Amino acid sequence: MFYYIKGRVTHKELNFLVIDVGGVGYKIYTSMNTLSQAEPEKELKVYTYTHIREDIFDIYGFSKEEELHTFQMLISVSGVGPKAALAILSFMPSQDFALAVIKGDVKKITGAPGIGKKIAERIILELKDKINKDLKDSGSSEMAYQGAGQSSVFEEAVNALMVLGYSALESKGAVSNVDKSCTNVEEIIKASLKQLMK
Repeated sequence: MFYYIKGRVTHKELNFLVIDVGGVGYKIYTSMNTLSQAEPEKELKVYTYTHIREDIFDIYGFSKEEELHTFQMLISVSGVGPKAALAILSFMPSQDFALAVIKGDVKKITGAPGIGKKIAERIILELKDKINKDLKDSGSSEMAYQGAGQSSVFEEAVNALMVLGYSALESKGAVSNVDKSCTNVEEIIKASLKQLMK
């Protein structure tokens, strides 16, 4: 319904904020990451998802589109509702979550409040399937990196970026520009995101 909402932050709570747009205060549920960037009486733009049910009309918003994309991926998983998705995104940044999915790190995901082992395993299973489909559709056989025994590290970074919503071409391009001496997946992802967000 709303692609984004931009206005003045007038109120903050533990899991939501209020943005005033033309005299109308929108209550927007969000992650700790977005809340940390929201300064009272300052302007903020959030990309939104509207959750409508018979007796529910809630707006979820995030300061970055990739965080919204991760939220939407999470709620597409059977048994994961908006509140659980927020708990995960408040516990870890989108790129850390993407990496946990790629690595099948159940323990990392169950660190989020209220997320049990079965839900974490389901999240990994369902989202890994989506990533594999994206890789197949994009002709990932051509995405291998050569030399230095670092190909798997860089491919992990490409896959993580694709979880965040970037195309295979965008992800491969950004990762290929990262210094090849870098062997830490998290650092590669962060460096790639800086390029993609310019």
